[in-house]
Amino acid sequence: MSKAKKQVFSKVKAVKANARTRVGSPPPERVLPDPKQKAAANPKHKETLAALLNKTGEDA
Repeated sequence: MSKAKKQVFSKVKAVKANARTRVGSPPPERVLPDPKQKAAANPKHKETLAALLNKTGEDA
């Protein structure tokens, strides 16, 4: 069995650990909705009367 690697002190990790104990853990990351995907879901213009009349019942 190999020898365990010696842990090197990290200032950043020490500061973050100290902040977590004092303030608490940060809130989980929020995923923001993609505005382009939302815009693609809603058509920009309404369908014309001709397009509505020519549309078959299967598409609806």
